[in-house]
Amino acid sequence: MTHEQLRLAEANALTTPWKKFGPYLTERQWGTVREDYSADGQAWSFLTHDMARSTAYRWGEDGIGGISDDEQRLCLAVGLWNGQDELLKERLFGLTNPEGNHGEDVKELYYYLDSTPTHSYMRMLYKYPQAEFPYQQLVRENAARTRQEPEFELLDTGIFNESRYFDVFVEYAKAGADDILLRITAHNRGPEAAELHLLPHLWFRNTWSWGYPGQETRPVLAANGPGAVLVDHPSLGRYHFYCDQPEAELLFCDNDTNAYRTGSTASYHNPSRYFKDGINDYVVEGDITAVNPARRGTKMAVHCHLPSIPAGESVTVQVRLSQQAQDAPFGNFEALFDTRQREGDEFYECVQEDIPESADARNVQRQAFAGMLWSKQFYYYDVTQWLDGDPALPRPTASRRRKGRNHNWRHLHNHDIISMPDTWEYPWYAAWDLAFHCIPLAMVDAEFAKNQLRLLCRDWYMHPNGQLPAYEWHLSDVNPPVHAWATWRVYQMDKKLNGHGDPAFLEAVFHKLSLNFTWWVNRKDKSDRNVFEGGFLGLDNIGVFDRSAPLPTGGHIEQSDGTSWMAMFALNMMRMAMELARHNSVYQEMAGKFFEHFLYIADAMTRGGDGQFNLWDEEDQFYYDVLHTPDDARTMLKVRSIVGLIPLFAVEVIDEELLNSLPDFTERARWLLENRPHLAQLVARWREKGKSARHLLSLLRRSRLRALLKRMLDESEFLSDYGIRSMSRDHLENPYVFSTPETDFTVQYVPGEAESSMFGGNSNWRGPIWFPINYLIIESLQRFYAYYGDAFQIEYPTGSGQMHTLNQIAEALSARLTRLFLKDENGHRPAFNGDELLQTDPHFKDHLLFHEYFHGDTGRGLGASHQTGWTGLVVRLLRYQGYE
Repeated sequence: MTHEQLRLAEANALTTPWKKFGPYLTERQWGTVREDYSADGQAWSFLTHDMARSTAYRWGEDGIGGISDDEQRLCLAVGLWNGQDELLKERLFGLTNPEGNHGEDVKELYYYLDSTPTHSYMRMLYKYPQAEFPYQQLVRENAARTRQEPEFELLDTGIFNESRYFDVFVEYAKAGADDILLRITAHNRGPEAAELHLLPHLWFRNTWSWGYPGQETRPVLAANGPGAVLVDHPSLGRYHFYCDQPEAELLFCDNDTNAYRTGSTASYHNPSRYFKDGINDYVVEGDITAVNPARRGTKMAVHCHLPSIPAGESVTVQVRLSQQAQDAPFGNFEALFDTRQREGDEFYECVQEDIPESADARNVQRQAFAGMLWSKQFYYYDVTQWLDGDPALPRPTASRRRKGRNHNWRHLHNHDIISMPDTWEYPWYAAWDLAFHCIPLAMVDAEFAKNQLRLLCRDWYMHPNGQLPAYEWHLSDVNPPVHAWATWRVYQMDKKLNGHGDPAFLEAVFHKLSLNFTWWVNRKDKSDRNVFEGGFLGLDNIGVFDRSAPLPTGGHIEQSDGTSWMAMFALNMMRMAMELARHNSVYQEMAGKFFEHFLYIADAMTRGGDGQFNLWDEEDQFYYDVLHTPDDARTMLKVRSIVGLIPLFAVEVIDEELLNSLPDFTERARWLLENRPHLAQLVARWREKGKSARHLLSLLRRSRLRALLKRMLDESEFLSDYGIRSMSRDHLENPYVFSTPETDFTVQYVPGEAESSMFGGNSNWRGPIWFPINYLIIESLQRFYAYYGDAFQIEYPTGSGQMHTLNQIAEALSARLTRLFLKDENGHRPAFNGDELLQTDPHFKDHLLFHEYFHGDTGRGLGASHQTGWTGLVVRLLRYQGYE
């Protein structure tokens, strides 16, 4: 085992808390639902970026390149000032959802470059302009743009011209679980000497202002000599903080709301006059009364003023936070960093042993892992406390308490480290995002991945009715049910890695997902015909109507994707039950139950559940949604989108050996197929052994599989140079139009940013390439190949005359997706399309951004720029090995 693997084993065994401190400090706490105490639920306007520096947060903290303990009691991050900006750079700036022409968007340049799973070594980069940061220009220019125009980005302002910026590298190394080393290195990339104020910040999350008995005691930060601070916290204990700049000022204030600036009517007694924004006011405005002359408080910073960093030169500031007092805190500093870096390299050499000899591919994968690991955040949200308000604050309105956002989730109490989709744009968990995160996370820390999947099934997360929480803006919304798929895949990966499975994990999640499956059946199949409405299902504006809202026509949509997701869910549950039946034969009956569910869903896909309609269109050879209006009429909504490809995902291949070991299940399956002949026709291949004596369960018989793949692999429709588009490109010239007496609804292929405002400003599934769907397509092709083998070949691309096996096509799709990030023959990365600086500058070109989605024609990265959450799936595709 490598040194990092040993640390990981100690952390997971709870013998040494190596994960106690980590990158758990979010990049944005303002503008979140948790911090919204407005009467109208307008979270973006209730607490803005401008007010964040003056307002004590209730539920969490934010900072740049920061860390905290796993309950976010003590936080450490970096503050910066270039002598020009209107405020201290303590947190990242971005546009709110109403401000952006395509929704919320961070307007900064930063990169997560490295991290080990225990965070024994971490590295990130923030690019800080030397000229005044263009806050108002970014707001103004984006406000002037329409939805048909691209976003106005920080690079577009020209502020990085002539390389007039600082590269600020933030690195952490752990000498021990409670001994943290921080090294901040600022490089002047510009042509002239430039000023920089570098301020390592240390502070406590405010837990004392809300009026709860036993929580009134304030922790204390107090100067303890040149460059030294004593840290005392009632529950965390005593720590010692050191900075290697003994001549630098130690500035102290309190993490309390500045009611004078915010106009807050908070009734709690605040004995301090040195508010949260005190360090900002002292450094930027020269207000010497804003910081505590007694040099104590609950927030502090070391003010390292560097008046002239020469062009091309760098400066370094070192910090240590240790539970033990250090006589020579910086004596072994560099040696410890070198050791932890080397151990990180050693760990990733093991992880990357399957990657071809490509330094670029290894760099892409390692930064993707870094983004995944830096996105582990402390998330705190108690819905009952949030709705009812705190004793020391003004009582919320009665309507908020009774009908406020998420009022039907009062049981929900989250206080955990959770993998977030994006640390700025989506600093909250989302059920289906989290499931995808766990696949790459399992490659480096299977225990963390398993614990994440368990977490959403806990009683204080899962609703008593069996629903999984979707995301904080609307916990009751419906995400695709991929939790079972992720659980089964993580179990398989863990089993392969360790040589044995973890049936206790599988069993625990299986039981909770049985409740979730029942919720779906009872709530989303209202007519009891195994055709599911689903609703939103995470695909935002993919269809004709907003599927999470009442339809303008009345009635409901019988969803091809919702029904297919449920077929996939049933097969995943069946397969988990079969695995558990190896240890306990009782699970054979559960496996049989989910097998039967799958058959009835497959029948509904074919015959509409009542024999009156079909989700499969024989003329187009494609699956569509069906609109069911109150007059009992049904209209097929002929939008060729990934809605019609999701039936591919419901596929399972069972080995003969496994069937022979489960006689009760096998007998139940035989009885069903003999006594329900119309169902038996749907799974004819079940009795025909394929490659290696395997049996196939799928929504698609061979002819439909071939027809669906023909469309999917057509470059004039779904197949892009960079993966599978979310909508057929044919809809560019041939939009789908659905007419009602009041208006026409048009759906057109849009390869880039959304032109529709449906479901918020930043949603777009009408053409771009999305990693999670592509990943599931590739896995499904691998499963089909596991049954058909080389005997089943199809033209790829459609019309080329070149025949390929399904495994070869899966490999080719993987190559198209990874091509987004890898350098081409010109040294350019398609994801950076149009940004010459990112493509060629030596200080940019090897730093990766992992976007939310990608332009369907050019591959340019779009949407959230740090959504390693599910674009991190690229780490699996870079080591393509076929179906496991």
